[in-house]
Amino acid sequence: MSTTVPSVEPSAGAGLTRRQAELLDQLEELFLADGFARFTLDDLALRLHCSKSTLYALAGSKEQLAQRVIKHFFRKATDAVEARTVTVEDPALRVTAYLSAVAAALAPAGEAFHRDLDSFGPGREIYERNTELAAGRVRELIADGVARGRFREVHPALVADTVTTLMFRIGRGDTARATGLDDAAAYRELAALLLHGITL
Repeated sequence: MSTTVPSVEPSAGAGLTRRQAELLDQLEELFLADGFARFTLDDLALRLHCSKSTLYALAGSKEQLAQRVIKHFFRKATDAVEARTVTVEDPALRVTAYLSAVAAALAPAGEAFHRDLDSFGPGREIYERNTELAAGRVRELIADGVARGRFREVHPALVADTVTTLMFRIGRGDTARATGLDDAAAYRELAALLLHGITL
């Protein structure tokens, strides 16, 4: 939770009024905490103290609104992850910083959100696409470390594929159920395992 999570979507704030931008942030906070499947538009309007027509101005249906909020979350996560890693020069520290930033960006997403995301096709596609992009970023960081002589000669695509698999398990809650580790701890362990395996 590519984080997690680079995104190729245009800015969600483009063309929004201040009130609409605030509502998008409030919807994101609500969905991350409580999920989104159980809410109707009437429920959301009541919780956010707005009219249904205000919500319809953001999206034409509840499903489209959920998609928009999910994209908004992952876009913000991407920006946060890149902001926390862009100034790190050492390849080993940069991989650690990247995975730690992914964990921090995904930390607000609770079990209900992940459950609803997994059962909502369009949302799951957004999540998987962002995870794939995050894995590509990890592959770039590893390849850079190999080229600069900081990592052993490894196969970046294979390592990234392994990282992706665990990132999906973390995001679905599988790792927490199997190990008892929360997402942040799991990403820290992943970073340590990865670096011990490839650092000279």
